[in-house]
Amino acid sequence: MPLTVLVTDDDPGIRMAVHHYLEDHGYWVLQARHGQEALAMINQFQPHLLITDIAMPEMDGYQLVQRIRQQPALRLLPVIYLTGRSQTQARIKAYQTGADSYLSKPFELEELGAIVRNLLERNQLIQAEWQQRTNSPTPPALGAPTHESLTPAPALTPREEEVLRYLSQGLSNAQIGGELHLSARTIEKYVGSLLQKFQAHNRAELVRIWVEHNQVS
Repeated sequence: MPLTVLVTDDDPGIRMAVHHYLEDHGYWVLQARHGQEALAMINQFQPHLLITDIAMPEMDGYQLVQRIRQQPALRLLPVIYLTGRSQTQARIKAYQTGADSYLSKPFELEELGAIVRNLLERNQLIQAEWQQRTNSPTPPALGAPTHESLTPAPALTPREEEVLRYLSQGLSNAQIGGELHLSARTIEKYVGSLLQKFQAHNRAELVRIWVEHNQVS
């Protein structure tokens, strides 16, 4: 069965162009007009990768990805933002919400295809390696964690635990700062420290590892 890609954009021209290109390269492609529709399709079809715009009705791309990252089974779902927003702050927010890649419109379909292929190949390698090591069909983020799969949890300060709890709810640095009465820059420093402690590559992976430790503690 071909790998499934969900394309979410309120512009039908963008959706169709991406759909036809990826379909011609062997993927099964689904389309959604906004975040709310995409969320329902993700739960129904369980795609292998999500491509989403940011500015959309009903539910925007940021909200969609935040909702996805709150579900343990979807924390490793590759996400590509495909958007007309090219400002640095927009890109930063995209990665903070859990994106794996970011392309500004107008874009080259060939570049998008290369990113899709790279992310899907990486995920397949992760799952294949996990199967070989554990004889389990899915890695911990996509199934039940085990004591053997986890290294000891690092010691955290009470403030770091607070930041992690808010991260697991999908809040941005600014939102967490508002809750804790700290600046977004201070929260960013806490997040950076937590990434180092847990040896995580991004916020989504950080939350996943923390949740796994809590589930088996």
